[in-house]
Amino acid sequence: MGLNGVHHLSVESASGADRRQSQPVSQTGHAGASFGELLRGKVNESLNFSKHAAKRMDERGIHMDSRLLGNLEQAVEAARQKGARDVAVIGREGVFIVNVPNNIVVTTMSQDETEKKIFTNIDSAVLM
Repeated sequence: MGLNGVHHLSVESASGADRRQSQPVSQTGHAGASFGELLRGKVNESLNFSKHAAKRMDERGIHMDSRLLGNLEQAVEAARQKGARDVAVIGREGVFIVNVPNNIVVTTMSQDETEKKIFTNIDSAVLM
């Protein structure tokens, strides 16, 4: 016991056992992954489709396959990196209006329906 009743431990004895187990491991098993990296991974997982968007895709004959979904996700990620919030992703299959922060396809339209060529309430567009 040291002065004023304070116990002094050597650095070696206090941290020797802890040093072997100090490698942080996330719940996903990625050693040393930061919270930001994990959050970006979750955000980038997959797009969700609103009921409205799913209904419009069905009505308009827009068929989602893994290739189209992958291209759409890449386009949304590119928009996210530029700070977009609401983006029109324009491709051969149609136009997808996506809320980027929430990763939700809000609505879709076929190429035939784009004849007016006006999109409102978006801040960005990505050609796919």
